[in-house]
Amino acid sequence: MNSIASPSAPKALGPYSQAIVAGGFVFCSGQLGLDPVTGQFVAADTVGQARQVLQNLAAVLDAAGSSLRQVVKTTVFLADMNDFTGMNAEYEKAFGAHKPARSTVEVKRLPKDARVEIECIATV
Repeated sequence: MNSIASPSAPKALGPYSQAIVAGGFVFCSGQLGLDPVTGQFVAADTVGQARQVLQNLAAVLDAAGSSLRQVVKTTVFLADMNDFTGMNAEYEKAFGAHKPARSTVEVKRLPKDARVEIECIATV
């Protein structure tokens, strides 16, 4: 197993890796819409946070030798399912014609009171 740490994505908020590469796959921890330099949210709304989440995931995947085009499964956590449409629009922009398997769930609360968090599994 290899631990991945990209300076182009926010540092982990706790004792975990941004991603782990094992068995030909990269397992990305959930990303928030945080600016990698400041550690602050880039936006207060779900759309802006989702855009940054996907950029952060792309940076981690790149550091692992993968990309969004190699994602096989995502899990999206939303603070409010009413924000699904906005998140989904940003998600579609990021993935284009590539459509990985996905689960989307509403949760009571996310770290740092984020609006959205996304984790993924991709091939390397």
